[in-house]
Amino acid sequence: MELDPVLLARIQFAFTVSFHIIFPAFTIGLASWIAVLEGRWLYTGKEIYKSLSEYWTKIFAVSFGMGVVSGIVMSYQFGTNWSRYSYVGGYVLGPLINYEVVTAFFLEATFLGVLLFGRDRVPKRVHFFAACMVAFGTLMSAFWILSANSFMQTPQGHEIRDGILYPVDWWQIVFNPSFPYRYFHMVIACYLTTSFVVAGVSAWHLLKGQFQQHARIGLSMALGLIAVLAPVQAFVGDLTGLNTLEHQPTKLAAMEGHWETHKDGAPLILFAIPDQEREMNHYEIAIPKLGSLILTHSWDGEIRGLKEWPKQDRPPVWIVFWGFRLMVGLGLIMIALGLYSLWLRFRKRLYDTRWYLWSLVLASPIGFFALTFGWFTTEVGRQPWTVYGILRTADSVTPALTGAGVLASLITFFVVYLIVFTAGTYYLVRLFQRGPAGPVKAAEPAVGRPKRPMSKADEEIEMGAPHGPQPSPAE
Repeated sequence: MELDPVLLARIQFAFTVSFHIIFPAFTIGLASWIAVLEGRWLYTGKEIYKSLSEYWTKIFAVSFGMGVVSGIVMSYQFGTNWSRYSYVGGYVLGPLINYEVVTAFFLEATFLGVLLFGRDRVPKRVHFFAACMVAFGTLMSAFWILSANSFMQTPQGHEIRDGILYPVDWWQIVFNPSFPYRYFHMVIACYLTTSFVVAGVSAWHLLKGQFQQHARIGLSMALGLIAVLAPVQAFVGDLTGLNTLEHQPTKLAAMEGHWETHKDGAPLILFAIPDQEREMNHYEIAIPKLGSLILTHSWDGEIRGLKEWPKQDRPPVWIVFWGFRLMVGLGLIMIALGLYSLWLRFRKRLYDTRWYLWSLVLASPIGFFALTFGWFTTEVGRQPWTVYGILRTADSVTPALTGAGVLASLITFFVVYLIVFTAGTYYLVRLFQRGPAGPVKAAEPAVGRPKRPMSKADEEIEMGAPHGPQPSPAE
């Protein structure tokens, strides 16, 4: 059997990027969360915020390290598997990746040392500033990576000479048509991903009767952010879909599962099994004209179908269609959990409704899954192009690439990732379970059980009073 090097190279890149993306997504949100905790500690002087910051900084350090390792592996593939793509697009994409390293990664690496090891060696304000710089660095990193990837989706500001892409207008290259929508969509997704992890870990400690004050603060802050950002994400996602309709109509048709062009209003397909060979959907369940209302804001808006384009220009419909629906479905669950938290907060039952706390524990990884499905939709939906409408994926691979060579490296990556990331994830779970060190160390009754009498120190923490040594005015 002949091995297809293009298919194997795509599988390898998808495998490595799927592992990589979960760690930057987590650390982008986690860095901002730590900065907020450091700010709260600086402003209020309450030791519990310091304790929470120390706890989540340990988790951030492990996640950041795993993200760096997986990112390095991914970048090597541009030279080994995708050298033709590097040759054609290097003048545009090379500087964008370099800007990410110079402006973002160096900033993160510099201040991460202060954040990790400088707590008792620098003034509190300097430590808070370091936390802010790390958070800003993660956002800058996402800025440049999303700009480079968005250029592959909606290329602008370039010219083609002898088959090579040359930059003409860097403003158009960086701020290409899809970039603003996709950047904010990604950053909000990162914040939601981290918020659900924080909420899930906090709910776990509440259920187990451990670190109750820490858990209450973490749960309250995380759910407050979820209640706001989850509906906002739906709005930003709608804007992203409208942008896709304008600039990548083939991807949009695959996402919606439309084979025929609907000139007088397209349905919203809720369920179907796309059949790419027969160009039809099986077992379709749809709501008439609702698709056009969502996408064009008109009941009779025209939506082009996949048959408008040659078969060789269509993406794999099944993956795009279901990846999009899984992402949206998980997003609706996020909205429901966030909005219901407001009702529980209003009824003062946020911390002792056991079924809801268990649902948050189970929903801890929901952001990772939603984000992965979203990237599958975006990247597979761009096919068969590496740079949309300019460079095909089949023309982007290294000319001498062999299927056997790619398969060997893919198996190697799989084994190494299985060992390294299993160990790393196991350690992270242990950190989650261990809980923060700080004002409250003894176990407390779980939610729904009788509470023991609180000590004077515990009462101060419960009421929000400062605990432990207080900062001097000079600090």
